[in-house]
Amino acid sequence: MAELNTGDGGGGKGGKVRSKKQNSKVDLTAMVDLAFLLITFFMLTTSLSKPQSMDLSLPDKDDKNPEDTKTKVDENRTMTVMLGGDNKMVYYMGLLATPKVAPKDITYGKDGIRRELLKQKKNVLAYSAALGKPKNGIIVIIKPTKKSNYRNLVDILDEMAITGVDTYAIVPEFSPEETKLIDKKAE
Repeated sequence: MAELNTGDGGGGKGGKVRSKKQNSKVDLTAMVDLAFLLITFFMLTTSLSKPQSMDLSLPDKDDKNPEDTKTKVDENRTMTVMLGGDNKMVYYMGLLATPKVAPKDITYGKDGIRRELLKQKKNVLAYSAALGKPKNGIIVIIKPTKKSNYRNLVDILDEMAITGVDTYAIVPEFSPEETKLIDKKAE
């Protein structure tokens, strides 16, 4: 039982004799019970934050024929974005050997990569519609370097969501030409 003692009540210094008062005791059991009931109630009724995850689709792996697992995509629909150090970013359309849009430096944000993604997405949709495949949209390949930071990757993934790019991949491998290109642009 919890209780609160408030002192001895009587006596004192001096020569006068006073009558002793009874010690007053307050029983705190009910208040402690109420506190635990409230804590339990709020813990059970509060919804904790749910973990958020991103859907990830990977191609099937075939150990017998590793060449069959390589996904072939139309180079006219492919945009490659390379993330470098110091918030640098380089993009190109198509293959690096024969790009549809030559490699260019670009910035993050609505006047940089977002505008370019929307423009290229529109061009790819027009190209696909001319081929009779209007649902084939742009494919973005994101290649972060070891010098890029986590925020750069999150920013480019945010741009994918904002611009409505449904098909994108994060690829850590660089060709020797891409390595030279990103190193040259970083200088």
